[in-house]
Amino acid sequence: MNNNDIVPGFDDEKDDSLKIRLQRLDQDESGRKKVDNCLALYLTGYIDTYNSNFFQKRIGKAIESGFMRLIFNCSGLNYVSSTGIGSFTAFLKSVKPRGGDIVLLEIQPKVYEVFQLLGFSQFFNIKDNLDDAVNFFQQGDQTASQSIFPKIFSCPICNKKLKAAKPGRFRCSECKTILAIDASGQVFLG
Repeated sequence: MNNNDIVPGFDDEKDDSLKIRLQRLDQDESGRKKVDNCLALYLTGYIDTYNSNFFQKRIGKAIESGFMRLIFNCSGLNYVSSTGIGSFTAFLKSVKPRGGDIVLLEIQPKVYEVFQLLGFSQFFNIKDNLDDAVNFFQQGDQTASQSIFPKIFSCPICNKKLKAAKPGRFRCSECKTILAIDASGQVFLG
């Protein structure tokens, strides 16, 4: 299944600096219902001032096609400028009033730093993997703190797997970076 089968006209325009692969998440391989109007977007390349308009137009097509729950897998995204982060904010503003939301996955440490420096990491739901993102949408936006902890996550600096028993501040055992985790399970520097 190619992108145009999922969102008509999605691949009509191309840009070598940013590749996007789509995956429907409204049902699993056996046809069981998973999450309505949910789409995973695998991003490879970078998002900057020059290609952010291209990025916004393509994601706009997905939203216009009825996908209000967007999961961006950022593992292949090696750079995002402030303009690129503005694009994610625009998507959030577009889907939230319609009952949708955005989840970001597997953000590279350097990209995550940009989100944090600009103060945007708190606005986005950031999860460790696709299963966590699907569970987020299945359970709705409200998740009780006791179901989040203990939480296993990767250090945003060195990628060491860490475990937090409860919200608070602590130090990464590998790179010694001071991290904080809030009641919703979001991880921050310092």
